[in-house]
This record gives sequence, structure tokens and C-alpha cells, in this order.
Amino acid sequence: MAAAMKAGLGRLGLRVCWQTAESVLRPAGAAPACLVVPVRMKRRFSVPKWARELTPEEKEKRLRSSGIIFPEERIERTFYLACTADIIDPYVPPEGDARLTSLSKDGLKQKVEKLKQTAASQLALRKVKDHDPDFSTKTFPEKAQEIFIEAHNCLANFNKQKLHSLVTERCYPEMVRGNRYRTIRWSFVESLEPPRVVHVRCNSIVNRGNLYGQVTVRMHTRQILAIYDRFGRLMYGGEQVPKDVLEYVVFERYLVNPYGTWRMHGKIVPEWAPPKDPIIKTVFIPGPTLDPSQEYEETK
Repeated sequence: MAAAMKAGLGRLGLRVCWQTAESVLRPAGAAPACLVVPVRMKRRFSVPKWARELTPEEKEKRLRSSGIIFPEERIERTFYLACTADIIDPYVPPEGDARLTSLSKDGLKQKVEKLKQTAASQLALRKVKDHDPDFSTKTFPEKAQEIFIEAHNCLANFNKQKLHSLVTERCYPEMVRGNRYRTIRWSFVESLEPPRVVHVRCNSIVNRGNLYGQVTVRMHTRQILAIYDRFGRLMYGGEQVPKDVLEYVVFERYLVNPYGTWRMHGKIVPEWAPPKDPIIKTVFIPGPTLDPSQEYEETK
């Protein structure tokens, strides 16, 4: 009897000690260790029966009548105009490269047309200098000729990454089209006349803030060009005989971009220019059709 009472008192003491420790660790009014909170689940949306049988236009009309407003769908995409799609007011080279005398009727027309183009070029030159203060018609032709030589060297060496930084997106496909299976040998020999600026234009696209400047440079140089086909046969030109070339090259720059550079945009071919030499193409000549029982030597 006494032993049982001692065991009960011992269990009661342990229970009191445990409750005391629990009350010390957890203050009064605190939530229990395991708390169950009822949460309302998301209400599932079910399409009503009337909406399944209606057309999209009727559904929208019915929903609008009930007070639900749909936002207008506008397909807007940002795009970056790195260059223009064409040459702005292309320069018209005078026939004979302006060597006609002003006493003749044709020479007088050339002088009047040159004065009109010069006046428009001066107005465009002011806009270009507003965005590019370092631009000068005296120093730019030498820089343009360096870009021209470097771009053609990249084309001959198939350096496409550097060529993209030297020519615009309009000029690039015109330069590389048809050269996939060809070998190009090009070199710059000398400049017969110093290059000079003959035409300056400045125009805006989309809004007045997007300004593009185009400068036409006259280059009279001596070059060597040879093009070989995929079989190694000469198609055009030659590596031994240099040729004198008169070109009017257009360079463009996106003036609004402070990090923009002048890049080659295209060439102007005058109407009075002599035609180019024809390209010699290699064609496949089919042989004689043979029967399965014949040999090729027997047909000779």
C-alpha cells in the first residue's frame, strides 16, 4: 500500500514538473504547436451552358452587356532601324564626269544642276554637324576610302563578323549574294585621284527624331579583281592586269545614336557608265547515255 502510494506520488510529481516547464517555455495565450486553420480553396471556373453554344462574337457581346470590359488587343513590337532601305535622293553623276564646257548647252545644264545639289548638300551638312561635330568634308573622304578598302578585304577573306560592322544591313546582302561557292581575289593598287565628297543628304524616318545622314564619295582608283568558280576556273577579271575604276560610294550613319559609325551603304552606277565584262560561267555538259551492257570506252 505504501509502495503504491509512493509510485503514484512520483508520477504526479513528474507530470507537474513537465506542465511547469511547458508553461514556462510557452507563454499564456499562445497557439498550440499544431494549429489547423480552415482555408477556402480557389473556386473552379466552369463554362456555363449558354456560353458553349454561342460564337466568340456573341459571347463578347453578352459579357459586355453584363458589365465586363475587355481591354483592346494591340499588337505592338519594338523594332530598331539601324539603316534606311534605300539611298536618299541619289546623286546623279553628270555625263562625262562634269568635263563638258560651260559654253555648250549640256555643260550649262550640268552647272545649274550642280548648283542645286550643292545648295541642298549644304543644308544637310549643317544637320550632320549638329550630331557629329567632328565631321568634315575634307577629312571624311580618306576615312571613307579606308572603310571601302577594309570592307572589300573582309569580303575576299569571308570575314562576315567584321563585314557587318563596316557595311549596312542593306549593303551586306548585295555584297555577299552569289559568292558562296566562289573564290574572290581583290586588292587595292593605288588612288588615281584623291577621293572627295560630292553629295550630302540628311533625312528622318518615322518621326523627326530619327535622323540618318548619307554622304556620297567619288573614288577614282586602280584595283585588281579576280573571281574563280568552285572548280577553280576564272570567271571574271584577272590577277595580273589592274583596272581603273570610277565609283560613287554612299556611306550612311544613324545620327541619333551617339555610338554610331559611318558604314558603306551602296554604290551609284551612272547611266552613261560602260557595261561590265560578261561573266564566264562553267556549265555541265552531259555525256552520252549508255546501256547497262555497254562501256564508256566502246562509245568513243
